[in-house]
Amino acid sequence: MGTAELRERIAELVGEATGGAVSAADVLAGGSMIALGVDSLGLLRLVDAIELEYDVEVELNGPGRPLDTLDDLVALLTEGARPDDAVT
Repeated sequence: MGTAELRERIAELVGEATGGAVSAADVLAGGSMIALGVDSLGLLRLVDAIELEYDVEVELNGPGRPLDTLDDLVALLTEGARPDDAVT
């Protein structure tokens, strides 16, 4: 899967995790997911979906780089996530 396809899939997962409150198009446009309206429940759902689909472990409160943008999430998946990578 190329980077463009990965970006689109992650954006779709954000839309699904927020029940459509945040559209994939908004996520693809860039910026902070929090600023776009992804709340804590949406973030938990997104992390679960990423973990299931990409077989990675993402810790919400662990140390590591912030994962608040689409590009942050794509970098996590393309760089080979370690279990201690975190969403902050």
